[in-house]
Amino acid sequence: MRDGEANDPTAKAKSSHLHRVSLKDLAAHLNLSPSTISFVLNDTPGRSIPEATRERIRAAAIEFNYKPNMIARSLLGKPMRSIGILLPVLGEGYHSQVLSGIGDLLMEEGYFYFTVHHRHVESLITEYPALLQARGVDGILAIDTKLTNPLPLPAVLIAGHSTLPDVTNVVLDHAHAARLALRHLYDLGHRKIVFMKGQSVSTDTELRWSATMKVARELGLAIDEHLTIQLAMDSTSPEISYPGIHDLLESKQKFTAILCFNDISAMGSIRALHDYGYHVPDDVSIVGFDDIQSASYHVPSLTTIRQPLKLMGSTAAAALLRRLAHETLPSTIEVEPELVVRESSGPPRGTKKSAKKD
Repeated sequence: MRDGEANDPTAKAKSSHLHRVSLKDLAAHLNLSPSTISFVLNDTPGRSIPEATRERIRAAAIEFNYKPNMIARSLLGKPMRSIGILLPVLGEGYHSQVLSGIGDLLMEEGYFYFTVHHRHVESLITEYPALLQARGVDGILAIDTKLTNPLPLPAVLIAGHSTLPDVTNVVLDHAHAARLALRHLYDLGHRKIVFMKGQSVSTDTELRWSATMKVARELGLAIDEHLTIQLAMDSTSPEISYPGIHDLLESKQKFTAILCFNDISAMGSIRALHDYGYHVPDDVSIVGFDDIQSASYHVPSLTTIRQPLKLMGSTAAAALLRRLAHETLPSTIEVEPELVVRESSGPPRGTKKSAKKD
């Protein structure tokens, strides 16, 4: 070490990996107050600090690899610029697309995020919010998660359908979605339709089923209990619908279309029909739900109700940041579905084709 560096704490830090440069060390090196350095590195508004000084501080922070003490920051009640995200599973499909929309928005806004998956285990859903709070997150986003207890932090839920205080819900207009799906099949000429209800663990199941039953009655469509399927398996694989369709085919029930709970169950249904020698859509039409990325590449490509999944994620993330800025938000933000007509739906066998496909 050179003579002039003997009393420079940052020079000592550079010469040893055992000493971490503190805010006080950096302030002594720059001959500035710790508060000035903190204001600059945290982008705190409302302080008039010359740009040249700001550049000196940023350059020194990079040179000496200065890392702020986030625990101390949390204890002082300052924002950590991090978000906790609860979701049932880390996998492809619905959850990953919503998470992608969240991540893109948070990245643009300079936020870090933690994800925790709970597999719908109630004890984990109850414990995770407090654990995330203990790790210093500023707020919570939850995807397809049934929350029943008040949350310790500002929160926005995607498909949570919660009535908890100070919580905003980003939800799909399920009534409109049901009208789009059933009207499409009805106009094609289908009257013997299999209705598929989602798993009990899904937060969308009851609302979507209620909306579907209401629209079916409005259209005069018979709701035959022998043509209803309840998904039971807690999985994000096409296997979820295979047993139900298998049993239906074994029972020799007659039907011309299946309204599926989601695209994954639509894929499982197509496989089951194929294994019994049926062709889609010549023998049976299929309508899915979600429009996940693989829906347009499946053979046949899926007619489906598109949820704007990435938009729902980014909308929820933006709403949470607004909550953190103390803005007043409604309890519900509704997004609109869209019918996407592809290869898996058509008129019943023996009737004239009338539906236009993209």
